[in-house]
Amino acid sequence: MNRSFHPAWRWALWVLFGLFFLFPLYAMADFSTRNLLAGGRTAAAWRNLVADEALYHAILISLLLAVFTVVAMLVLLVPTMIWVRLRARWAGRFVEFLCLLPLTIPALVIVVGLRNVYLWVTYLLGESALTLTFVYVVLVLPFAYRAIDSALAAIDLQTLSEAARSLGAGWWSTIGRVIVPNIWSGILSAAFISIAVVLGEYTIASLSGFETLPVQIVAIGKSDGPTSVAASLATLLLGFALLLVLAALTRGRRRRSGVSA
Repeated sequence: MNRSFHPAWRWALWVLFGLFFLFPLYAMADFSTRNLLAGGRTAAAWRNLVADEALYHAILISLLLAVFTVVAMLVLLVPTMIWVRLRARWAGRFVEFLCLLPLTIPALVIVVGLRNVYLWVTYLLGESALTLTFVYVVLVLPFAYRAIDSALAAIDLQTLSEAARSLGAGWWSTIGRVIVPNIWSGILSAAFISIAVVLGEYTIASLSGFETLPVQIVAIGKSDGPTSVAASLATLLLGFALLLVLAALTRGRRRRSGVSA
């Protein structure tokens, strides 16, 4: 008797959670397309995402920061974690501690602590907002570490690496052609989470005086509410799209693995 109610309760919960999450998005879309002066609907706020030069520049800067951060994070973290698991297990706890440490340090403290370091960074590389890549790599380490660590724990890394090495593969070939394809879901998770963190980070960029997308959204919100809400909604939709892509790719890999097995 109870089992017959399970599907109904499940669908009811799905509907409730869907309304809970979708209603704020609908409210944002409604406000961003409302003509506050003449009434009716208008797409002016969404056109401003491209027409407003400062906002368009901030969007490009944030997207470039997301790309550079993901690339730098993967180049730094993936080989390091593989090397620690294969050759230096004694350093595993230390690497984990370093990667998770940014979670315990407030953004304000990070900005103050890196101020002297960034004097040299700006001296060598110029005062570009893209130099925030170095700070953002540190910020995304906790989230990326957990995603990649879970993927590495799910495979027999030692056996895969020894088999590849016994067949004559070098270390970089082993990592790129054997290990990375087997932890691809973890790498995608780390990349998409890092993109979401970079696109939503406000405190460090604002205190450092750089015009990224979140900083520009707050600045525009003081004079043009609909455009600010449209930019915020576009950022949220991009994050949802990335999560859907991640789910689809992960599901596809699982199906292919099941067929090949």
